[in-house]
Amino acid sequence: MGIREDLVKALENIQPELHKAIERLVAIESVRGESLPEAPYGQGPKQALLEVLALAEELGFETKNLDNKIGYAQYGDTREDGEYYGIFGHVDVMPLGAGWESPALKATKRDGKIFGRGVLDNKGPILSNLFALYVLKEKGIQFDSPIRIVFGTNEETGFGCVKHYLTKEQPPTFGWTPDCKWPVVYGERGRLKVRLSTSLEQISALYDFTNQYLLHTTHQGVELGINYSDEDFGMMQLRGYTVGIEEERHFVEWTMSYPASVTKEQLLSDIRKHIPEGSRLEEISSWKPVLYDKDSKYVQTLQKVYQEVVDGNATPVTTTGGTYAKIIPNIIAYGPSFPGQRDIAHLPNEWIGIEDLKVNTIIYGLALYELSFITTSLEGGKG
Repeated sequence: MGIREDLVKALENIQPELHKAIERLVAIESVRGESLPEAPYGQGPKQALLEVLALAEELGFETKNLDNKIGYAQYGDTREDGEYYGIFGHVDVMPLGAGWESPALKATKRDGKIFGRGVLDNKGPILSNLFALYVLKEKGIQFDSPIRIVFGTNEETGFGCVKHYLTKEQPPTFGWTPDCKWPVVYGERGRLKVRLSTSLEQISALYDFTNQYLLHTTHQGVELGINYSDEDFGMMQLRGYTVGIEEERHFVEWTMSYPASVTKEQLLSDIRKHIPEGSRLEEISSWKPVLYDKDSKYVQTLQKVYQEVVDGNATPVTTTGGTYAKIIPNIIAYGPSFPGQRDIAHLPNEWIGIEDLKVNTIIYGLALYELSFITTSLEGGKG
C-alpha cells in the first residue's frame, strides 16, 4: 500500500473519533453573549475555544490561547522567520432559532446526516481539518513550515477574533478557511452597503430614485452606471434593499456585490451622480474584494487534490460570500459544502452529510500532505 492509500485509509478510520469531537463541541451553545473581561465575546464562545484547545492537546498538539478571543493548535517547530501554514475556522455559531426536529445542541445522526448547530458552520469542518492533521502527525509526515489550525470565536458577529489574531501573530505563508464551498475559491467579491437618506420634504424624490435605480431594474447597476464586470467575478449584483425612517430622515439601503475591476471609491462617485439634490449618501459597511492568483502552485495543488478525490472536471471559482479570507492575508476558501448544498448553515436543522464529512477529511488530509512537498515561500498571491 502506497503512502497516499495508507493516508486515505487512516482518514476514513478516524471518522468515529471525529464524530465524538463534533458531539463535544456542538453541545456548547457558543452564541455571542455579554462581553466580560475574561470572555470578550461571551461565555459560550470562550467555553467552545477552551474545549477545542483541550481536544487538540489530547491529540498531542501544542496550543495557544490569545486572550480567549482566538487560539490555535500547531504541529511542527516554530521557525525563526515565523512562517507557517494556517487553516482558519471558527467555533462560534448563530443563535439556535426555532423549528428543530432534534435538539440543536446535540449532534444527532439520522438519514445519513449529522444535525446540530455548528456541524457545518463551522465546528465540523474545522475539526475535520484538525483530525486530518492529527493523522498526518501520527504518520510522521514532516513539513518545511509548521501547520496551525486556528479557532476563531467571533466570525458570525464581526471578525474581531481574526483582527485580534493579526495584532499578535504574523499572517500565514498560505492557508485556507473551510467555511465556504468546493472546489477552490480563489476570490471573493467586494461588498459595499450604503444608505441614501432625505428629509421628509424630499421623500417623493427618494421614492422616485428607489423605483428608477433599484427596484425596477436589472439589479446589475446598469441604471446607476455601475454595471462593472470582469472575468473572475462576472457582473455587479445589487441586493438587500431596505427602506425605513431614522431620526426624522427617510432612507433606502442596499448592498453591492462588486467585482475586483472597480473600487469602492469609484462606486460611490458614480452613484452620487444620480442621487436627488440635498440627499445624503453614506457608507454603512464595506469589504474589499479578495483575489488570489488561481495559477499559483498553492491553488493548483489544492485544486488537483479536489479533482482527484471528487470531481476531475472542476475548476477554481469565486464567491459572493465573505470569509476569514477578507481579513487574513494569503488564505483562500476551501470547502466544505458541495454543489447544491445551500442555505443550510444558519437555519434550523443545520446538517452535514456523514459521507461528505469523510470526503472532506480525506481532501483536507491529502491537501495537507501535498503541502509537505512545497518548500518555498508564498508566490504570486494578490488581494
